[in-house]
Amino acid sequence: MAATRAFHEWGWTKEDLARVAAKNHDNGSDHPKAHFRNKVSIEQIMKAPMIADPLGRFDCCAMSDGAAALIITRPELAESYAHADDYVIVKANAISVYTTTPWYWPQYGFTEFPSTKTAAEMAYKEAGITNPRKEVDLAEVHDCFTITELLNCQDLRFCEQGAAAEELKDGTFNWDGEVAVNPSGGLKSFGHPIGSTGCRMLTEVTKQLQGRAEGRQVQDAKIGLGHNLGGAYSVCSVSILGMHD
Repeated sequence: MAATRAFHEWGWTKEDLARVAAKNHDNGSDHPKAHFRNKVSIEQIMKAPMIADPLGRFDCCAMSDGAAALIITRPELAESYAHADDYVIVKANAISVYTTTPWYWPQYGFTEFPSTKTAAEMAYKEAGITNPRKEVDLAEVHDCFTITELLNCQDLRFCEQGAAAEELKDGTFNWDGEVAVNPSGGLKSFGHPIGSTGCRMLTEVTKQLQGRAEGRQVQDAKIGLGHNLGGAYSVCSVSILGMHD
């Protein structure tokens, strides 16, 4: 419903969705831990079997097995560990829940995810970020479906409402673009082991900031964002990481 509404409101097309999958599979082709390390063409994506119109096979992330781990501690303790010189600081973490979305919200428009917008607003305020597009260098966002990534980019204020498809086409969200979105390959390349997906995103952001990304390294990354969306897009977590001073 979100995809068909976006098509109606902004004139987006299935090809616009296909560019998300093509970008993320291209990024994932360089990551040694991605489930899928194969590049796919726009033509392949467009011709793939339909899952739920207008979403085809390549518009949907795969369910996968996997695990991820994080060590969270105080800065004074981090200085005694292996990464004493390049440990990463949690600048903000925010969680937002909209338990009635969209089932009991008659005016819901299906063009945005309120939980993401609210969590992002709280996280940006805590981290002191006023212009996410200029201040966030990279983001690992919840691309469970291609349409979700496009709406995430808007809800996280990386672009204006209705502009994500065109911004993607222009390269804004490429791994070497203005805001690198899913430089690891995202859920499209890694699959979605649900319990570990959020932790994996934060490990990717951490390594990017440390300059030791396992796939494509975003140049001079200073601020990274992890975004996780759950339920019927009714719960969202936004974490903002940065290098310590």
